[in-house]
Amino acid sequence: MEEEEEEEEEDQTIYTVTVNYEGQYSIWPVDRELPLGWESVGKQGYKQECLEYIKGIWTDMRPPSL
Repeated sequence: MEEEEEEEEEDQTIYTVTVNYEGQYSIWPVDRELPLGWESVGKQGYKQECLEYIKGIWTDMRPPSL
């Protein structure tokens, strides 16, 4: 666990929060092209910041197609 925390502290990558057509959220490095089917929601920041943002807005993880 401690090793994982150290990796998180060293990660200086800036991410963008993304969403797909099913309303599922993820993060993606801003310096890489988004995969097909995903679009940015406009929120960028460090990994933990983006994950906290997703946690606050994505309360129902079931895809609408269910």
